[in-house]
Amino acid sequence: NMWYYGLKLHFLGFCRPSKLPYPEDIVITKASENDLNVFKESWGSLENRVFFGDKIYIDTPYFKKLKEAQNSEMMTPIKSIKGHSIEQNQRDFAYNELYSKAVSAIRQPVESFFNWIIQKTDIQRASKVRSTNGLLVHVYAKISAAFIGLIFNP
Repeated sequence: NMWYYGLKLHFLGFCRPSKLPYPEDIVITKASENDLNVFKESWGSLENRVFFGDKIYIDTPYFKKLKEAQNSEMMTPIKSIKGHSIEQNQRDFAYNELYSKAVSAIRQPVESFFNWIIQKTDIQRASKVRSTNGLLVHVYAKISAAFIGLIFNP
């Protein structure tokens, strides 16, 4: 029998120019968990924030309420809208492209953080893990090792 255990690492960090983001919160969920649901449960009550997410976080009604209630805003690349006319898509293309590139550029250090974790710890290699608990131990140990290493080798 072959078994597959999968987890996702969700990350909330403070922006630091020319450096990896400073981690504020790390959440580990099962791989099938929807990213937007994790955001709502873990960080939906944070006030006075600007979040930068990928396209999965496009939920206009939810984030409109978040802006009104918590003064927090989610910036995501713009997803093309099905059903718009070709003329409207062409007219909006330049703005949407520039905005999406700007949001992605701000998000890029988060992707660098994940690449750093992978490079420093080989966290994705867990071939000896045989249970969910074993996978959790593997992930937490690898993350801990990366941060301890960062303390001694900045």
